[in-house]
Amino acid sequence: MSRIGKKPIQIPNGVEVTIEKGRVVAKGPKGELATSFPAEIEVKKENDQIMVSEKRRTKKSKAFWGTFRSLIFNIIEGVSSGYKKELQIKGVGYRAEVQGEKLILKVGFSHLVEVDAPEGIQFEVKRDIIVVSGIRKELVGRVAAEIRKVRPPDPYKGKGIRYKDEVIILKEGKKGAGA
Repeated sequence: MSRIGKKPIQIPNGVEVTIEKGRVVAKGPKGELATSFPAEIEVKKENDQIMVSEKRRTKKSKAFWGTFRSLIFNIIEGVSSGYKKELQIKGVGYRAEVQGEKLILKVGFSHLVEVDAPEGIQFEVKRDIIVVSGIRKELVGRVAAEIRKVRPPDPYKGKGIRYKDEVIILKEGKKGAGA
C-alpha cells in the first residue's frame, strides 16, 4: 500500500483546483499548471483537500498511485510558491551574468557559454550564486542540471559549477617521487 498515495494534499489559500475527466488544473498567484492522470487512478476534491486513490486494485494502479499524488502535489506547490535551485560558481575568473532571457557563463573556456531560459524559467545572479526559478519542478531541476554540466566541479581543486548545498570531496593529487 502506498504511504505517499494515502496522504491528502492540502490546497493552500489563493490556489484554485479543478478536476476534469482525467485532468487536474491548478491556478494560483504564480500561474497555471495542469497534469493528466490515468483511468486507474481516482482523484477527489473534498473541502480544501485532494484525495488520490485506486479505482481497482491492480499492479498498474499500485505503481501509479503514489507517483500521480506527487505530481499533483508538485503542480499545486508550483503555482502557490514556485521552485528554485541555487548553483554556486567556484574558480578564479569564473563569472555569470544575465542578459535578457539568457545566462552568460565565463567559466575558463576560450568562449562564453550562453544558456537560454526556457519558457517559465527565470535566472538571477548574486555574486557567485546562480538562482534558477520557475513553477515547474521538473523543468527547474533540468535547467539547473544543464548549467552544472557546462563545467562540473573538478575533483582535485573544486573549481566549477555546483549546487549550493553540494559537498565535493577533493582527491589528493599525485605524490612527488620519493628521495
